[in-house]
Parts: sequence; structure tokens; C-alpha cells
Amino acid sequence: MKKIINPWKGFEGYNCFGCSPDNEAGVKMEFYEDGDEVVSIWKPRPDYQGWLNTLHGGIQAVLLDEICAWVVLRKLQTTGMTSKMETRYRKAISTNDSHVVLRAKIKETKRNIVFIEAKLYDKDEDLCTEAVCTYFTFPQEKAREEMFFKTCEVEPEELLPLI
Repeated sequence: MKKIINPWKGFEGYNCFGCSPDNEAGVKMEFYEDGDEVVSIWKPRPDYQGWLNTLHGGIQAVLLDEICAWVVLRKLQTTGMTSKMETRYRKAISTNDSHVVLRAKIKETKRNIVFIEAKLYDKDEDLCTEAVCTYFTFPQEKAREEMFFKTCEVEPEELLPLI
């Protein structure tokens, strides 16, 4: 696995709820490339609970949507926006868990529409939530001019599994 470099880190005004390391209320996700997948290891917090000690379903949707966006960034080298997200909740996730693991990859591409499959696993590697996100991708010129996106690269060194 290689860590994906956040192309907006340090960019003035960058405050994404999903991936900005400086958004105090945000979930501060980081991403890794593992073959054709993008991976994130994330620590649940009690601040994000729905039911007592249970990770809120909306936060799970945020995590899944965000990792899908990073698949577009890394694998297609452009930006885009979610046009549809189908989510299936299978098993509750405890906010006391040491971590969760998210994995996402491109399922299908039709011109500028990309279907991305994302899965969220608990610390015991049980599948808890899954989603298919339909993304409308922007031409690279629009991504550069309007989203300030240049490229999405990885760190040069391989990392051992983080969990």
C-alpha cells in the first residue's frame, strides 16, 4: 500500500468535512492505494454516534461517499460529484471500535459517469455497510480551473498494512 498525497493540503480555504486534516468537526480521512482499490483506516469517535455507542448512519454515508471521491481523484486523475448513492446498512458499528476499514474501487465507467463500489468493515473485518456511488466526472481542464486540482499522486514508499 502507498499513501495517497492530499492535493489540497495546505491550500487556503480548504476545509472539506471528509478529508481536511484541519476541519475540527470533520472526519479527517486519509487514503491509501492498494492495487485497484483505495483504502482508508478510520477511528470512530463518540462524537459521531447515533444510538448509544453506535456510529451514525449519516457518518457512515459520509465515509463511503468520501472514499468514492478519492477513487475518482486517484484512479481517474480528475474531480467529480456524487449524483447518486445507494447504501445498504448490514451491521451496526460501535463508536468504541479501535478502527474501521473502507475499501472502494471502480465498478464500471460509461463516458463521464463512473460507478464506484465501496465497503465499510468493522475492526473484526465484518462487512457492515456498502454503497454504490454514481459519480459525474469533470473534464480535467474544469477540474484544474474550478476545483484547483492538478494531480493526485502517492508517496514513493510502500507501507506495511496499518492495522
